Amino acid sequence: MTAVSHRKALRLRTWALFMFFFIPGILMASWATRTPAIRDILSVSTAGMGAVLFGLSVGSMSGILCSGWLVKRFGTRKVIRTAMLSAVVGMLVMSTALWLRSPLLFAGGLAIFGGSFGAAEVAINVEGAAVEREINKTVLPMMHGFYSLGTLVGAGIGMALTGFGMNATLHVLLAALVVIAPIMICITAIPDGTGKNVAGEGQQGEKGRPFWRDGQLLLIGVVVLAMAFAEGSANDWLPLLMVDGHGFNPTSGSLIYAGFTLGMTVGRFTGGWFIDRYSRVAVVRASAIMGALGIGLIIFVDIAWVAGVSVILWGLGASLGFPLTISAAGDTGPDAATRVSVVATTGYLAFLVGPPLLGFLGEHYGLRSAMLVVLGMVLIAALVARAVAKPAVPFTAEPVSEKN
Repeated sequence: MTAVSHRKALRLRTWALFMFFFIPGILMASWATRTPAIRDILSVSTAGMGAVLFGLSVGSMSGILCSGWLVKRFGTRKVIRTAMLSAVVGMLVMSTALWLRSPLLFAGGLAIFGGSFGAAEVAINVEGAAVEREINKTVLPMMHGFYSLGTLVGAGIGMALTGFGMNATLHVLLAALVVIAPIMICITAIPDGTGKNVAGEGQQGEKGRPFWRDGQLLLIGVVVLAMAFAEGSANDWLPLLMVDGHGFNPTSGSLIYAGFTLGMTVGRFTGGWFIDRYSRVAVVRASAIMGALGIGLIIFVDIAWVAGVSVILWGLGASLGFPLTISAAGDTGPDAATRVSVVATTGYLAFLVGPPLLGFLGEHYGLRSAMLVVLGMVLIAALVARAVAKPAVPFTAEPVSEKN
């Protein structure tokens, strides 16, 4: 392969990964913005909605826990393709469940959806780390930015369709159908066997402490746990929080959610600039404090315009936690692929499993009070932010993380 054709293939591969981050965002927002309507169609309480959302958690946990083995066995390309198409099937099941008004079937659709993206997202992050090695440039934050851009686009579409009165059943169905062609086109740019190679490299790397005995890596896990939990809580509950906790109508609730996704998108597309000019510790600490400020204002202040500004702060604060901790994980020692996988898995578990549990607190104490848990965790992330600092002597055996 000539140098020119290699660069072209690498560019297409990078843009394909951008799309594979974008698609989960737009699909997630497609149903997340309609949670008030979905709750009404399914005729469930807030606690009941939390139980329905737990289907997403169960599926996601299963997919994430299997993802490492799947990538090692089949490679990233096959995992991404199969998982993405399975997520479309999950969306079709969810649409059918809304038509039948079946909470149990909807939870099953969420389980398929969550399991598919649980497997796909870890594979995409492994593929993204491989691309960074190839181009020697920071791209993971921007890749995650495309997920946020997807949620922003999905939230905007959801807001518009809510305003026009489109049924949530049809909305979910259309969202599933429009992503099939992009998936089939973009998968052709992903080379076969990447994940297998990464797994093999991780086993051959320099020996050192196991990841479960590495204090710095465990603290990085605390940071990603808190920041991913803050992001996932907004994705699952922000529209309902605005409707039930602040008295917004459903259309305005979707608009507020769009503000959060705007903050996430801006933070991730501009985050590389700040990471290159300031330390990781400073960026993580500032992000956590900003997020805590936004969440605190939503909990304690009942003014409409303050809520609108606060969700942007919430989004900006949570935006860099996930990609930055993935970068930091690879610097903590040898076998960087395993370390990246551990942190990515922790983040996705917090993002998808933790937030549905807030529904049970919200049922008894209100959603605004339930967000105190999120606030406390984000403050803990600010306290342990030093864990993401670059090592004095960087590990170079397998440089799979960002060079920041």
